[in-house]
Amino acid sequence: MPNPTAAMLVIGDEILSGRTRDSNLHYLAGELTRRGIDLHEARVVADVHGAIVDAVNALRAGHDHVFTSGGIGPTHDDITADAVAAAFGLPLGIRDDARAILAAHYARTGMEFNAARQRMARIPPGARLIDNPISAAPGFSLENVHVMAGVPAIFEAMLASVLPTLTGGAPLLSQSLRLERGEGEIATPLAELAAEFSDLSFGSYPFNQNGIYGANIVVRGTDGARVDQAMARLAGLFAP
Repeated sequence: MPNPTAAMLVIGDEILSGRTRDSNLHYLAGELTRRGIDLHEARVVADVHGAIVDAVNALRAGHDHVFTSGGIGPTHDDITADAVAAAFGLPLGIRDDARAILAAHYARTGMEFNAARQRMARIPPGARLIDNPISAAPGFSLENVHVMAGVPAIFEAMLASVLPTLTGGAPLLSQSLRLERGEGEIATPLAELAAEFSDLSFGSYPFNQNGIYGANIVVRGTDGARVDQAMARLAGLFAP
């Protein structure tokens, strides 16, 4: 049975402008690989309501899980919750359970629980809250869409609470072999080997280091024995 699939939607003008470097996609990919959930697609969209709605609807229809990051803070440009609710045709308002979490947090810290901070308690009906042990403001899961913060430490903490609730498959295994030969030389035998081991994925990643040209060949799959077989064949094909 194939592994569940996933997509990531990164939301924020700061990513597209180059002001902020996204690290959440890299982190998510590694965690999903270990969980046996195959990340098949990633998109980055601006803080534009219609663009977020369209992307959420396209991705949730095509994948078992969608993970979003960014746009759930207290400011006017934090519109992810609004857009996700709109994608599902649901209203968005302050929900008592989320409000209680935030009220308790601000009471402990002695900061005012003002109108801007209360925006973070707006949750669509039927959504499940995602715990945020760092700054309290919850994310939420609505059907197969998991809405999380863009700040990396908070994204990672939220993901840690979401992943145990998801059913994964077989973890993806990988091995690599460094070949000091040009891709043009290895392309044909590599393609033939990939066709023979069609249940595995073969990737060729060229390098040029200190005047040495070559490629790192990476073999990926969920069956460790098959990966071992393919790597043995690969090494034999290109033995010195």
